[in-house]
Amino acid sequence: MDVHTWRRALVTGGAGFVGSHLCERLLDQGAEVVCLDNLATGSRGNVAAFEQRSGFRFVRGDVTDPAAVRSLPGAFDLVLHFACPASPVDYLRLPLETLEVGSAGTRNALERARRDGARFLLASTSEVYGDPLEHPQTETYWGNVNPIGPRSVYDESKRFAEALVTAHRQVHGTDTAIVRIFNTYGPRMRTGDGRAVPTFIAQALDGMPLTVAGDGGQTRSLCYVDDTVDGVLALAGAAGETGPVNIGGSDEITMLELARRVVELTGSSSRIRFVERPVDDPARRRPDTSRAREVLGWEPRTSWAAGLERTIGWFAARPVAA
Repeated sequence: MDVHTWRRALVTGGAGFVGSHLCERLLDQGAEVVCLDNLATGSRGNVAAFEQRSGFRFVRGDVTDPAAVRSLPGAFDLVLHFACPASPVDYLRLPLETLEVGSAGTRNALERARRDGARFLLASTSEVYGDPLEHPQTETYWGNVNPIGPRSVYDESKRFAEALVTAHRQVHGTDTAIVRIFNTYGPRMRTGDGRAVPTFIAQALDGMPLTVAGDGGQTRSLCYVDDTVDGVLALAGAAGETGPVNIGGSDEITMLELARRVVELTGSSSRIRFVERPVDDPARRRPDTSRAREVLGWEPRTSWAAGLERTIGWFAARPVAA
């Protein structure tokens, strides 16, 4: 994959898990980076390691506030819209805010990109496929989403954002692309955000039972964060490519098997405890990444063992806390 050289990038939600890794990678590639985040779910600690580097600026602000986005100084040639509560714990706690960032927040970020003549990339999600009836999921699949279920605030926020991005391109000619990110894991995840990998690791390191939802037979295809960042930036640099493009892991695994692997890799004596499965929890999820391979030359490179070991090492070096 060729690396596109960006001059100046805006990353909304840049203090979040994936957003902070994007900020750091762009800095490494020589770009100036402005991180806009209201810290509703992000953390200043996620950018602490590189906050003092030349070319980085953190701005505490809300992308749903048009003035906050308009007032950012200078011009950008890349706008990455990654602001949004992304874990069930967060979007169930912040349902209206989640819908607002997908609608008003996306509009404000798009308008800034249009004003600056920037490339715009929307972080969408595998959740737009809902509890899929097609497997694996291709970008042409329309999904199976419950529009009034508990997960709908996130699912429909992203589906609306995709429609808005598409319309903005058609009406205004804005240079846009959509990436559909599947379950990503790695350092800087919060232990209390409700997602499987950080939850299992925190429980194992603390010697607590690993709480597996339902019978643990539901599957996910996880992707290490460095590989996800590679895919996102490959799409950003693919001139004329609008997407959507799936970016995600190719190895499908059950949640029960994931829990067992975490126990093994941590050397924990933790047992497995089964708990009630959430409403509308997808039964199977695996992306068809043929388009990413063909158009971007992208595929995940980090093995399960390597990715989980790095993630476990990061959590082990920090106190277990939400």
